[in-house]
Amino acid sequence: MNILFGVSYVGTNYAGWQRQDNALGIQEVIENALQQITGKYVEIFASGRTDAGVHAYEQCFNAQLDFKDVKKLPRALNAFLPEDIKITYAKEVAGDFHARYSAHKKTYVYRLKQGDTQSPFDSFYTAYTQYNLDHKKMQKAADMFVGTHNFHAFCSSGTTVKDFERTIYSFTVTKTQNLYEFEICGNGFLYNMVRIIVGTLVDIARGKIAIDKIEEMFKTGKRQLAGKTMDAKGLVLKKVEY
Repeated sequence: MNILFGVSYVGTNYAGWQRQDNALGIQEVIENALQQITGKYVEIFASGRTDAGVHAYEQCFNAQLDFKDVKKLPRALNAFLPEDIKITYAKEVAGDFHARYSAHKKTYVYRLKQGDTQSPFDSFYTAYTQYNLDHKKMQKAADMFVGTHNFHAFCSSGTTVKDFERTIYSFTVTKTQNLYEFEICGNGFLYNMVRIIVGTLVDIARGKIAIDKIEEMFKTGKRQLAGKTMDAKGLVLKKVEY
């Protein structure tokens, strides 16, 4: 049967989602746990890759697996998983369902704290900036990303994709005291796209990049026009919708 899983993880100790030859990925840890309970290798297919250090409230993956009671799978798997990776649910889905290709929306949250020093309690889950940021200017800039655009300027080199057009459904910047949360929902995201967009908004808020340059970024696709790639630790995959 084809089973869809939800998984929550802290990405600090891992080299990203994907199984790798010379580093430990989250995919490998979960596949090893599946082998412990099934006695054979089971390949899993995620909604998308997350980079080294990136976290997930709800990542999703599917696998072809024969198991008598699907509802008991999370507990069975979690017994073989470390504390920073936990299965949150499991349910049977249609045979042609694919966690990546069947996804309609993904939502990411980026957390950024402003201050003179960073608290050690925030150091694994929140990025840090010493600069004073203009919240209203960041939200105004965020609004310009909503819609369908060419996001080539917001993609790191090394990607193998040919189509850089993506649709952003919503993008909000919330400020609570000195904590900024950037929540962005779209039909898909390019390599480092969210982290580069947030970096661009931060540079706009600092006055380093003019807000009207965003349209030029869409038109030209030039990476050098956009902001820096923000730290991975501030990024969380919040949910995947099917």
